[in-house]
Amino acid sequence: MKGYGFLVSRMGLVITAVALLLCVGLISFLPSVRIDLTEDKLYSLSDGTKGIIASLPEPLELLFFYSESATEDNPPIRSYGFRVQEFLKEIVIGSNGQLTFRVIDPEPFSEEEDLAKQFGIQPVPLSQGGEGIYFGLVAVQARSDLELDSRRSETLALVRPDQEEFLEYETMKLVSRVSRPELPTIGILTDLTIDGGFDPASGRPSEPWMIMDIIRQLYSVSRLDIASTAIEEDIDILMIIHPEGLSEQTLYAIDQFVLKGGKALIFLDPNADSMVARSAQGIMVPAGLSSSLPGLLESWGVQFDSQKVLADSDLALRVMLGQGSRPVAHLGMLGAKRSALSQDDIITSELETLNLSSAGVISASDGSSMKFEPLVQSSDQAMLMDVSYFEDVSNPSTLFDQFVPTGEVYTIAARVSGRVETAFKNGRPSQSTSDDLDIETDEQDSSVSASINPPDPEEETNDGAIHLESSTSEINLLIFADSDFLSDRLWVQVSQFLGQRIPQPFANNADFIINALDNLAGDSNLVSIRSRGRYSRPFDRVLKMQRDADDRLRVQESELLEGLADTEEQIAQLSVGPNGEPLGEITPEIQAEVDRFNTEMLETRRNLRSVQFKLTEEIDKLGNNLKWANALGIPLILSVGIFFSVALRNRRRREHVNI
Repeated sequence: MKGYGFLVSRMGLVITAVALLLCVGLISFLPSVRIDLTEDKLYSLSDGTKGIIASLPEPLELLFFYSESATEDNPPIRSYGFRVQEFLKEIVIGSNGQLTFRVIDPEPFSEEEDLAKQFGIQPVPLSQGGEGIYFGLVAVQARSDLELDSRRSETLALVRPDQEEFLEYETMKLVSRVSRPELPTIGILTDLTIDGGFDPASGRPSEPWMIMDIIRQLYSVSRLDIASTAIEEDIDILMIIHPEGLSEQTLYAIDQFVLKGGKALIFLDPNADSMVARSAQGIMVPAGLSSSLPGLLESWGVQFDSQKVLADSDLALRVMLGQGSRPVAHLGMLGAKRSALSQDDIITSELETLNLSSAGVISASDGSSMKFEPLVQSSDQAMLMDVSYFEDVSNPSTLFDQFVPTGEVYTIAARVSGRVETAFKNGRPSQSTSDDLDIETDEQDSSVSASINPPDPEEETNDGAIHLESSTSEINLLIFADSDFLSDRLWVQVSQFLGQRIPQPFANNADFIINALDNLAGDSNLVSIRSRGRYSRPFDRVLKMQRDADDRLRVQESELLEGLADTEEQIAQLSVGPNGEPLGEITPEIQAEVDRFNTEMLETRRNLRSVQFKLTEEIDKLGNNLKWANALGIPLILSVGIFFSVALRNRRRREHVNI
């Protein structure tokens, strides 16, 4: 104890207190250290976000309209509001002073409430008849020379708790739009009559596809010649719809556009139902041609079989063959529900249904280094059928004769990103070679694009453009194996009102297109931002128990309904006489049948309650086990650790004494 005597003396305690104060003061001057130990790095900024805030051309301010006082009695909302503020503070810290952040609590009848409504943010009631709360985000120019309402701004009217994993993306989208307000230009390359044309079936002009009206409302659109030999510099996104028979010069232009960092939304199709019969120099081209991008898909690490159509019994839509006919399932007409759509991608996470027709499938090439992320997939009750089965389907029921599901899940649409090399190793093909070349549309022979020998394969082409051998940065492509997906018949009914075309959608096809273009329209940093993962971590075992119980409940309910239908049929048979005339009284046979069904129904309901009770009992038991594990496990581990530590110290002390 002699060694510790000074420390416990009055002078020793004073010196210790002064030392602690000095340490606290020194710590306050040290830079803060933040460590994110969450599995999905929920509290770390992505590289895309860091890239956006590092390249902001002007200072911006983030205004978080949050009814803090009105959410005092709502812990989940307050907790989410706190997490949003923590995330916004993290962005501000990483912006090197280019971003500022302010929380505004719009009290009723206050100037702050007027400001929120001025930015398009409305209160959202938490319960029926309850007080509304504000929960919106605004990105606005931080310019002191302009009034707040005169500055350029973008608004997220509601920061939704159920979309928390996309908070980073939505916030950065606001920041990107304010800092770069130019309207993106969409270059569309297609031979389909998407802008209307002549309908040979009716002999009258056809209306433009409704999707084109919607795209033109949001973007600047440039229609490209199907024989284009270059993609203009002002094109931000290249939208290719059902490419077939493209010249080598056009394929080369697409190749170089993508390598320069251009983004593309591509719709392929093994059997384009929407292909209207065309006439080119008197030659009639039939509908149903397959798409092809010879050489390009291979260089992008994507496989597409233009001779195979996806058939899926789980996603099959029921179609009417004629007036008064019974709807039948069509294996080639598919309705992709939420279970078939990626819930981890901003493009598809909020969609409910996508309707497709004779769609194909895409996959990542073997050995490809590209990142291949499925957006739309089939069920496991699917197979690939030859395109010939779908070219003229008069009776969809006959497709089931050839249908044998493989159990494999196929990809219909995907996001493709990464670094690639050109499909034209020898440089730009000459015009004469392109004119004379008979392009083979079979993808198996599509390597012809890489084997063309131009007259002078120098780095600089004849028009002064530099030939790129590889991408200057990661490319970003969205590839969808169906072009009919855009046609009106699959997603919208169009009505006329006062000369205006009014869309009435019954599927989310247009939402997918706009989400995709919206995503690609941002800079490459924005496109790279993905879902952050979920802050809510449900008990997987409990969810599995609930699903199993639900399955048992559904089976027994189904048996009960089948028994009810059988009983009704038997009662109906017993209620008529031998000549079909209705009986005017309840016979003993009818009463016995009714009593039998009532007994079965009571027994089935008893079984249903038993299943539900056992589920609750199992969940409670699991919860109690977890509570005991938390209550006893950690103290037990600490006790064992202390025991071994003391034992080790005593052992060392004895060894020291023996020495």
